[in-house]
Amino acid sequence: MTQPSSIHDADHLVTSHMALVGHLVRESLSRLPGHVSRDDLTSAGLAALVQAARSYDESRGVPFTRYATTRIRGAIIDELRGVDWASRSVRRRARELDETRSRLASELGRPATDQELAAATGLSVDEIAGNADDVSRASVMSLQGFGETPIDEVLPTRVPSPEERVEHNERVAYLVDAVALLPERLRAVIEGYFFAERPMAEIAAELGVSESRISQMRAEALVLLKDAMNSALDPDLVAPHARPDGCAARRRDAYFAAVASRRTASARLSGAGSGSGSGAAGLRSA
Repeated sequence: MTQPSSIHDADHLVTSHMALVGHLVRESLSRLPGHVSRDDLTSAGLAALVQAARSYDESRGVPFTRYATTRIRGAIIDELRGVDWASRSVRRRARELDETRSRLASELGRPATDQELAAATGLSVDEIAGNADDVSRASVMSLQGFGETPIDEVLPTRVPSPEERVEHNERVAYLVDAVALLPERLRAVIEGYFFAERPMAEIAAELGVSESRISQMRAEALVLLKDAMNSALDPDLVAPHARPDGCAARRRDAYFAAVASRRTASARLSGAGSGSGSGAAGLRSA
């Protein structure tokens, strides 16, 4: 079994994919009520990422990002299923209040007011209202009864706003253009590994290099892609080249310029010409 060769390798997988946890947590929170704890979901996701890095078997030919995504999503769902959204004391008090409410309704011939319920139970009106809020939140978020129903089919979806849709189209368009304009061999690695999900050994054999070289080329291409997008969308995030007057820096700047000018702004914002959208979506998770 070919696992990460050292603690350092596993640590590198974790540190280089921490943003993936944030992405999946945000994706989940967009379909959850606002009181759900981001920190709890993030902790569960990070723990799953660490376990995925330790158990990853590269020889199976599955990209680590896809493997880790499955583990992280599962951990987030387990965290949601396992949370006790209402403590036993909250549930017990709610039952007692319901029993008292029913008794008072029988005695009075009408529903009891909160003040009458408070007098009968020795609680304050605020405590009764607080218990009702706790039970209401628990009812919204109780996932225990859903059985095998996928969580995506149960939780409400959030439709992106027009601004989010435009921003999404713009980022996808830049990504598609950045991939298309990569140097030929780097593009072959990115398209083969992320889009076609081919094993690194297969890509290495096709290009006549070692698997370790493919890994280096993949890392080099990802840096270029990230910097090309940042160059257009947030230039402050692009680190200066170590030798700004050298040939490599000039080639990089020419690549950035080509990506930025490959299509018009209107075409980019409308999503026109983003023919590789599904591949881009796969790469965004990388």
